[in-house]
Amino acid sequence: MRLDDINLLDRDVFANGVPHEWFTYLRAHHPVFRHPEPHGPGFWVLSKHADVRAVSRDPVTYSSDQDRGGVTPLEEPETPIADAGVKVLIAMDPPEHTRYRKLVSHGFTPRMMKMLEPHVRELAARILDRAIAKGSCDFVVDVAAQLPVEVIAELIGVPREDRHKIFDWTNRLIGEEDPEYFVGADQMRQAQVEMFMYVRELCEQRRSEPRDDIMTELLQAEMDGDKLTDLELNAFFMFLSAAGNETTRNAASHGLQAFLENPGEYDKLVQDPERLIGSATEEILRWASPVMYLRRNVTADTELRGQALRAGDKVSVWYASANRDEDIFDDPFRFDIERQPNEHVAFGGGGPHFCLGASLARMELRVLFEELTRRVPVLRTLGPPVPLRSNIVAGIKHLPVDLGASPARSS
Repeated sequence: MRLDDINLLDRDVFANGVPHEWFTYLRAHHPVFRHPEPHGPGFWVLSKHADVRAVSRDPVTYSSDQDRGGVTPLEEPETPIADAGVKVLIAMDPPEHTRYRKLVSHGFTPRMMKMLEPHVRELAARILDRAIAKGSCDFVVDVAAQLPVEVIAELIGVPREDRHKIFDWTNRLIGEEDPEYFVGADQMRQAQVEMFMYVRELCEQRRSEPRDDIMTELLQAEMDGDKLTDLELNAFFMFLSAAGNETTRNAASHGLQAFLENPGEYDKLVQDPERLIGSATEEILRWASPVMYLRRNVTADTELRGQALRAGDKVSVWYASANRDEDIFDDPFRFDIERQPNEHVAFGGGGPHFCLGASLARMELRVLFEELTRRVPVLRTLGPPVPLRSNIVAGIKHLPVDLGASPARSS
C-alpha cells in the first residue's frame, strides 16, 4: 500500500464499509499523516489511540470551537457556506463549553437515567415484539432506528402522537451525504425551523406545567443565576435528537451484524446475559465506533510525533482507528464480548468533550440486547448489511434479518 492510495474524503469508499486497511497502514507507518484536500491546505490524520486521547484532553491547543472551524467537516468547500449562527455543545471550547455543559448535564443525572430505564425497557420490548411478529425485518429500520427516537422523545417529554415528527426531522438533518437520505438544503433548513417552533411551544408548556422530564430539568437548571436561553435550549434539542438518534442506531446495528458474523459470541450472551451484558455492550461500542472522527483546530504551533503542527491547522482524530489499535487491544479485529480491559474511545478520548449521553447510550444498548436475547436465541441473516455513504458516521442503512425463526426462551 502507498500513501497515495489513501483518500479519506472519498465517501464512495466508505459506502463499502470502514477502510480499516488504510488505518492499519497509517498506525504502523504514518500515525500523524498530512492528508491533502481539493480546495484547501489539507489536514492531519491521527490514527493512534494514545494521540486521540492526548488531543482530546488538550482543548487549549486543539480547539473544537465553531469560530475556529468546528468539529466537521475536514475539507474546505468549493464555495463558501453561510454560518449557521448557532453553536452546539460539541462545537464550543471552555469556558463557554463548561458553562453550557454544566447546565444541560442536569438532564443526565443518575436519577434521570434510573427513572428512564423502565421506560426504555418497555419501549425496547414493544419494538422487538413488533419486529419478531413480522419474522423477516430490516433490523435498522424496524428496531435500531426506532428505539433511540422513542427514548429521546420520552426523555424530552414529547407526546406519543408527535414522536413521528422527531423521526422525520432527524432523518432530514443527518442524511446529506447519502443519496438514499438526501433531501436538499431547503428541506434540511425547513426541518430546523420546524424543530425550533416545536421546541419553543414545548418550553412554554413546561414553564406552565412542569413535569418529571429533561425539558423541565433544563428549563429549571440554574448555576450562579445563569440559565439556558430559548435559543440554547433549541440548539441542544436539535443536537440531542440528531446525535442521540444516529449514534445509538448505528451502534445497535453494528452490534447485531457482529453477532451475525460471530454466532458463538451471541450464543455466549444468550446463555449468560447477566454476566456478559456489560462487557458485550462495551465491545459493541468499540466495534461500531459510530462516530468515526471529529475535527480539532490547532491554536498554537506544536509538535506531535516529530511532526510540526502550525496554528490554524486542521486535525482529525479517528476513533474508528484508535479502537483497532494493536498497541491497546489484543487481536483488535476479533469481536470478543468478554474483552477485558476495553479502553475504547467510542465516546471520545476523554477530556471536556467526553460524550454527555454516554450513560444513556450504554443503557439503551444494554437493555436492547438483553431483551433481544430473551426473545431470540438464534439470529439468522437474510442478506448483507448496506453501509451508509459517509466518512463521519459509521452507519448501516439496512440489515435484513429473521427474528422469528426460532421459539423465544422463557424469561
